[in-house]
Amino acid sequence: MAATDTSGGLSKEEREAVKQRAKELREQEKAGRNRAAGEKAVLDAIAQLDPDDKVLAEGLHRVVSQVAPDLVPKTYYGMPGYANGDGKIVLFIQPAGKFKTRYSTIGFEDKAELDDGDLWPVGFAVRNWTPAVEQRITELVRRAVG
Repeated sequence: MAATDTSGGLSKEEREAVKQRAKELREQEKAGRNRAAGEKAVLDAIAQLDPDDKVLAEGLHRVVSQVAPDLVPKTYYGMPGYANGDGKIVLFIQPAGKFKTRYSTIGFEDKAELDDGDLWPVGFAVRNWTPAVEQRITELVRRAVG
């Protein structure tokens, strides 16, 4: 008799992310909307990243801190993320190493105000943090919190 797959088709990495998210929610419930706790969680998450992902996450963290200081750092499925005053994630970085993908992604949730007609991008593949990338991400973060 074959064993039943109870994973729901999720990969090992995805299952770990779901577990991480449950842990985050418990920790966030305890801490409330404590900015210092969120900042520590994000910096801890960044510190644990592979070197290439760490450079990207540090760049994003720097941009968000400068351009959108009202966003609250918090982890999102174990990834560095940034939330609005209601605690809803506005943007996050999905490190390549977390899901063993070819590139990292900076994603914007529906709370980001990137609307541009009937179709606009909300996810951006990032392989290197360059001055041009930093400029583009800075523009996007500004628009997101518009």
